[in-house]
Amino acid sequence: MYHADTWKDKTKLLLKILWPILITQVGLNAMNLADTMMSGRVSSEDLVGVGIGSSIWMPIITGLNGILLAVTPIVSQLIGAGKRGEVAKSVSQALYVSVIIALIVAAVGLAAFRPILDAMQLESKVQHIAYNYLLALLIGIVPLFASNVLRYFFDAQGFTRISMFITLIAVPFNVLLNFGFIFGKMGFPALGGVGAGYATAITYWLMFAVSAAVAFRHAALRQYRLFREWALPSWKAWKELLAVGIPIGLGIFFEVGIFSIVTIFVGNLFDTEMTAAHQIALNFSSLVFMIPLSISMALTIVIGFSVGGEKWKHARQYTLLGVCGGVGLMGFIAILLYFFREPIASLYTEETDVAVLAAQFLVFAIFYQLSDAAQASLLGVLRGYKDVRQPFIIAFVSYWIIGVPSGYLLAARTNLEAFGFWVGIIIGLTCAAVGFLIRLLAVQRRIRSGNTAVLPTADKQPV
Repeated sequence: MYHADTWKDKTKLLLKILWPILITQVGLNAMNLADTMMSGRVSSEDLVGVGIGSSIWMPIITGLNGILLAVTPIVSQLIGAGKRGEVAKSVSQALYVSVIIALIVAAVGLAAFRPILDAMQLESKVQHIAYNYLLALLIGIVPLFASNVLRYFFDAQGFTRISMFITLIAVPFNVLLNFGFIFGKMGFPALGGVGAGYATAITYWLMFAVSAAVAFRHAALRQYRLFREWALPSWKAWKELLAVGIPIGLGIFFEVGIFSIVTIFVGNLFDTEMTAAHQIALNFSSLVFMIPLSISMALTIVIGFSVGGEKWKHARQYTLLGVCGGVGLMGFIAILLYFFREPIASLYTEETDVAVLAAQFLVFAIFYQLSDAAQASLLGVLRGYKDVRQPFIIAFVSYWIIGVPSGYLLAARTNLEAFGFWVGIIIGLTCAAVGFLIRLLAVQRRIRSGNTAVLPTADKQPV
């Protein structure tokens, strides 16, 4: 990492950090994509079962992993401020927290998965697949959380290509295991959609093993002596991490939770065909979302580094580059998605009625791409400033007070039916984008007035 002075150099640095993150995020999402697509080749019940399981799993896992995302701005600001000696301690404490969170999630999941699925009143086969898919995923939850801490540690230093290479190893490994466990190939039992859970859990262990090996062997990372010298657990350090991480995690949970609750509503209100079509469109849209999400993560790194070095003008310039570039790129992708929506839908299923419905859902997905790009990139900027509390409130109000209720009313009270939920998502994302922009302008105004203590957490909790 370095402080780039010109617009050209800033663009090069941002792209250098961005493209490996994008490949990593697409790869990670591709595992879920492969689970859904390959399960759909068994039956619609397997597709819906895995889709329902993913809808329960993803908001919990991404939200709680979002807590650990605090490692990125913390480490990037430490490095930007020249405090490399404090990095290892922060990462060690984050690893402790990751294991504790993972064990809590596993315990709660074992107790709660069955009642949640019972309340959804699913078809018996769909419920069986969803429940056992979730149980299989729990096998890999500890290495999943720990490997994410290491990933954020790598990324915060600009070593985003490390995470990319780990993902490029993991994705084909996951697809190969899916082939075995789902269809009963290579001597594995044919478990259908449930097999996708076991394949993904095993892949999580592989990712952690490779990440730990890199931390040991990479020349620039050995200096931190991770896994060689452990800092004692520190409640004070955990509080500092959680003060930044919990608002980030809850904000992610509220966003991802929109899609999950909508899937649950669609499953309760409409038939299996409609639910399968919705899940196809949602699954592909989630893959497309990896682009603005990657831009968001790259912006957190470069802006955190600039803020750590008190390069306030640099931070504003990166904001313009990232937000404007992200919205423009997603506008272009939205046009492509419109023209290729039918071939995309047919990749997921051989059932014509489901594919036709899925293509219709993808039309609605096109319209929220711009709002999604704007809100994701603006949120990444705010995280770079470690401004996380107000964005958390904005996210909650936009997604759950405005987006979900409006979507439900449109689905239940108008001819839009299930498509009404997607209109509600568009409304929620647009409100979030506007709210994040207002908050960012307020933060930058305070800095220009000479108040560089951007956050209460930055005031009271040095990192």
